[in-house]
Amino acid sequence: MKAILGILGGAALAVLAVSPGFAQQAQTQRVMGSIVGIDGSVMAVKTSAGEVKVSLADKLAVFGVAKATLADLKSGAFVGVGAMPQPDGSQKAIRVMIFAESQRGTGEGHRPWVQPGSTMTNATIDTTVGSVDGQTLTVKYKDGEKKIIVPPELAIQQYVVGDRNELKPGAAILITAATKKPDGTLETNRVNVGRDGVVPN
Repeated sequence: MKAILGILGGAALAVLAVSPGFAQQAQTQRVMGSIVGIDGSVMAVKTSAGEVKVSLADKLAVFGVAKATLADLKSGAFVGVGAMPQPDGSQKAIRVMIFAESQRGTGEGHRPWVQPGSTMTNATIDTTVGSVDGQTLTVKYKDGEKKIIVPPELAIQQYVVGDRNELKPGAAILITAATKKPDGTLETNRVNVGRDGVVPN
C-alpha cells in the first residue's frame, strides 16, 4: 500500500509494508524527530512526545530530503503538493515535494490532506509559468488536472535516493507511516532523512 502524507505533516509519501496475517487490522503512526541511537535493526528516535523505537525492515528504502528551488519545478517532474483551495478554483501551495524518478506515480491523484481544509495533489507538472507572485503550475494526474500557485517564498524540498548509512545519531528523520504491530511495536520499510540541515516534514 502506498500513501503520501505531507512533507510537511507530509509528502508526502510512503510505501507501507504489512504482514498478510493482519493487513486489514494494521494501523500506522507518523514518526518525526531526530535519531538518538541505532542498535542493530532498531532505531531510537527522539520526538516531541518522547522517545520511540522503530524496527527497520531488511529491505529498507532510505530517501534523502534536500532543498530545492522554483527552478526545479520543471515540466515532467512528479510532485506532491499540499495546498489550500482558492476562490478561483486554483490551489495555493503550502508545501511542495519533488519526488525522485523511482517514486513516480506514488499516491497519484487529488485528495483531502492533513491540515483542515487543505488538499494533497500528487501529479506530473505539465506547464509552468513564472510571475512576480511565484510560479503557476498546471499539474496532471490520471483523473484530472489542477492549477497550483507556488509563492516565491515557499520552501521547496525534493527526495533523493539515499542509503542506510545516512541513519545515524543526530540525523533528522520522518517516517510517514510506521506500521504498529499487534504487540505495540513499530516497524517501517521507509525512512526520509534530512540533508544539509533540512528537516523532513
